[in-house]
Amino acid sequence: MSRIIAIDYGRKRCGVAVTDPLQIIANGLPTVPTHNLMDFIKDYCSQENVEMIIVGEPRQMDGSPSESARYIEPFLKRLSREMPEMRVIRRDERFTSVIAHREMLAAGFSKSQRREKGRADEMSAVLILTEYLQNR
Repeated sequence: MSRIIAIDYGRKRCGVAVTDPLQIIANGLPTVPTHNLMDFIKDYCSQENVEMIIVGEPRQMDGSPSESARYIEPFLKRLSREMPEMRVIRRDERFTSVIAHREMLAAGFSKSQRREKGRADEMSAVLILTEYLQNR
């Protein structure tokens, strides 16, 4: 089988998660600066068999796109242009940051560890991917 990648897209950095080849478990990868994300994805896909990419879709409480959604669109257009064969789907990412912070508290992360912004982004990507795996 092949892997699935999930991205929690941010203006400065992106959380990235990936499944194992059997698509059972989601694991976080190192947070990637946004300006390096395309190169990271292309490099990863050249080394691993990747079936699809899931991109978190920021939404308001009423379900409408949030203001930050406009920053994701240029990346998605570039992704479809540079990797036209790759299946890309969007998933609602409401509450992933809140849940990530709660999970860090529950896991006993220190205050300084919780302040590491990349850690929450990574966990948000894992949550997006885990939700997809549970609901497919």
